[in-house]
Amino acid sequence: MTDLMGIPETFLPVDQAAAHLAAGEGDLEAMAAAYPASCLAWALLAEAALAAGQPVAAYAYARTGYHRGLDALRRAGWRGQGPIPWNHEPNRGFLRALAALAQAADAIGDEEERMRCTEFLRASSAEAARELGL
Repeated sequence: MTDLMGIPETFLPVDQAAAHLAAGEGDLEAMAAAYPASCLAWALLAEAALAAGQPVAAYAYARTGYHRGLDALRRAGWRGQGPIPWNHEPNRGFLRALAALAQAADAIGDEEERMRCTEFLRASSAEAARELGL
């Protein structure tokens, strides 16, 4: 499918850590170490750090998930813009990492990064932005 601008949607491949994470296998750090390309593992680490009041750690985890996601998106044909649908489960790790990066940036007072990440999330998937509270 393409959006109104003719830019095709991007669909990431299955995240190898997702099934293990859903089954509750291993802790988050072990999953990130075993599957360092997993956006979802890094996003979950970032979300946990935010919940624990550790915004600097959250920022680092989220940035890692974000950059691993950008790499995966490019391999999937993404050219720097266009829809990244929330309803495609493997995309959610990247979108959650992006949202966590916006939230962590806000927590450390980096307004420019918060705005950039929030706008990127909204442009990529308005549904994800709504689901993730941004």
